[in-house]
Amino acid sequence: LGMDCFSSPFDPTSVDFLESIHVDCYKIASFELVDLPLIRKVAATGKPIIMSTGMATLAEIEEAVTTARAAGCTQLALLKCNSGYPAPPDDMNLRTIPHLSEAFGVPAGLSDHTLEVAVPVAAVTLGACIIEKHFTLSRAEPGPDSAFSLEPQEFRAMVDAVRVTERALGTVRYATTAKEAASRIFRKSIFVVKDIAAGEAFTADNVRCIRPGHGLHPRHLDEVLATRAACDLKRGTPLSQAH
Repeated sequence: LGMDCFSSPFDPTSVDFLESIHVDCYKIASFELVDLPLIRKVAATGKPIIMSTGMATLAEIEEAVTTARAAGCTQLALLKCNSGYPAPPDDMNLRTIPHLSEAFGVPAGLSDHTLEVAVPVAAVTLGACIIEKHFTLSRAEPGPDSAFSLEPQEFRAMVDAVRVTERALGTVRYATTAKEAASRIFRKSIFVVKDIAAGEAFTADNVRCIRPGHGLHPRHLDEVLATRAACDLKRGTPLSQAH
């Protein structure tokens, strides 16, 4: 199915087993973040590590990161996590995600135990590049994770929402897009709203800024009101410099 399978080891024998089946990376669960000997053994494989940081203080995270790097880890990512099962959205503090990334110079993401799809989407807007979410074929099936896991259709909805969010974030841009260009015509411009004879003064009564955008830009209104018509103008004429 094109899925990369890996695991969270909980003891040294787990690491040995995972090495025997050639996993490509490792996950350090929140509860194991303080197990520095385990982190050293995992890091010594030289494979990428994803660490969850639930319950951890900033000092504990720093100690785990330092341990992993000293033992040979060169590819590390950190996940913001609240180790409540399920976790309430009010306790997620997603603004920590960019701080994690900046503090340790690593990619950061979210390990999410809420029952919401909105939380991972919000995390993406804050720079999360990894989303971990528990998955079950059915919450009706008994299991320790069932109550806070997403069912297939919910997981699909989350992924779709994340992908739309990634596209929508885009870049810092103020230029007109192709779709917007077609709408420019609906901007206002200066139009003649009453018949005007040649030589007659332009006034607020006979010219006005209205749609569509065929006439002079509204920025020129004060200049227009200080001049007179160069020719006869019919009501509904978009004003131009020639008039």
